[in-house]
Amino acid sequence: MGKDKPSDNNKEALGRRELLKLGGIGLGTGLIGNAFGQSGQKAAAHQQVSQWPGAFDPQETHPPYPPRDRPKPGEKIHVHDIEVTIGLHEIVPGVQTHMFMFNKSYPGPEIRVKEGDWVQVNLKNTSPEFHTIHWHGIMVPMEMDGVPLGTQWPVAPNQEFRYLWRAQPAGTHFYHCHVMTTLHQQAGLVGSLIVEPKEPDIVQKTFPYKREYTMILSELDTNFVRNMMSEMVEMGVQMERMNHSAKMMREMNGKMMGWFKSKEEFVKAVKNGYIPPYLAARTGTAMPITPNYFMINGKSYPMTDPLMIRRGENIRVRLIAGGFMPHFIHLHGHDFWHVCQDGSPLATPVRMNTIPIYPGTTSDIVIQGTNPGFWHLHDHSDLATTNNGQHPGGMMTMLMYEDAREAGVKWEEVIAISS
Repeated sequence: MGKDKPSDNNKEALGRRELLKLGGIGLGTGLIGNAFGQSGQKAAAHQQVSQWPGAFDPQETHPPYPPRDRPKPGEKIHVHDIEVTIGLHEIVPGVQTHMFMFNKSYPGPEIRVKEGDWVQVNLKNTSPEFHTIHWHGIMVPMEMDGVPLGTQWPVAPNQEFRYLWRAQPAGTHFYHCHVMTTLHQQAGLVGSLIVEPKEPDIVQKTFPYKREYTMILSELDTNFVRNMMSEMVEMGVQMERMNHSAKMMREMNGKMMGWFKSKEEFVKAVKNGYIPPYLAARTGTAMPITPNYFMINGKSYPMTDPLMIRRGENIRVRLIAGGFMPHFIHLHGHDFWHVCQDGSPLATPVRMNTIPIYPGTTSDIVIQGTNPGFWHLHDHSDLATTNNGQHPGGMMTMLMYEDAREAGVKWEEVIAISS
C-alpha cells in the first residue's frame, strides 16, 4: 500500500511514511466514520494517510470580519445588559452558598447571536469586587477582550463598562470574568455564548437535528469560595471607607493593589522591601482548592436536567469546560459523534463513547436515538460523581427516551443519593 504512487491530483502530498522519515508529524489515527460532505471511505486505525482526511483552508484561522471594524450607520446592534451581583445559589437541596452571579443566575444567561452580528454588552457591577468579562473563543478587538490591567481597567463596584464586538467565529463559546478567575469563575461568573452560522452548518446538514442542549461543566470548593467571598466583602467595606477619607486616598498607591507600571518597577519595589501577596510572610499559608461539588449548569445530580430524545432522533450537545479541571464525559448504551472542537467542525467526525473535556475548551457531540431506555451520562472521573464525597452525585445526568415505554422498556426511574 505504501509503495503506491500518488495520484495526479495529489502529486505534492507526502505519505505518512515519508513524513515520519523527515521527522514530521504523524496524523491522528483511529478516525471513524465519514468525513463531512465526503464519500463513504473510512479511515481505519493506523491506516497510512497521504493527505488530510478533509479539505481545509490554511487561512481558516483568520477572522471572518476585521475585528477592529466599527458598526456602520444603520447596522443593527444586539444589546445585552449584564449585572454582577452576589446571591445565594442552591447546588442540591440543603446546600446553598453565596456566589457571584451574572443577572442573578448561575450560570449566566446564554447569549446566542448569528455570525457577523454586532453585539453590545453593558456590564454593570453592583457587587463589592472588581470584575470584567472575557469573551472566550471570540475574535474581538483587543480593548474588548476583558483582561483586567491587560486590555482594560477592571470594573469597580458601582461602575459600568460597555463591550462592543462582532460575533465571530461561529460555534460554541463561552464568557467569564477574568478577575481572580480561581474565585470569580468558580463562584459563578460563567455563561454560554453560541454564535450560529448564517446558513445551516455542516453538522446540521450531516446530522439533521431539532433539539440541542448546552452543558457547562464546572466544579466548586464550597469552603474556599465561602472564605474568599467573606474576605472580598470585608475588603470592599474597607475600600469604601477609604473612598470617604481624603487622607487614606492620598496614601493609596499601586502597591496596595499589587499594580505596577512595568516589570522593572515591580522588581525595584521588591528590592526596596515590598512584600508580594504570594509570599507566606504576607498572606500565610495559601488555601488549597479542593472541589467537593461537581456541576452541570450549576447543579449537581440528582438536580441536573436530563437530555430528552426519541428513537431515530439526533440531538446536539454542546459541552463547555467552565471550570479548572478536566472531565471525561461518558454515555451509557450508545456511541456518539464528536463533531466540533472549540467551535470549529472537525475534518472528520469521530465516533466515541467517552470524550475528554479540558479546561477552556468546548466540544460538540451528536447523540443518535438508537437504544431506547434511561441512560447515564456522567464524568468517568469517579471523584466528579460525588456530592461532598458521597456517591452518586456530581457531574451526572440522564439521557431519557420519551418513547421508551413504546419500545417495551419497563424500568421505572429511581433517584438515588446514596449507593
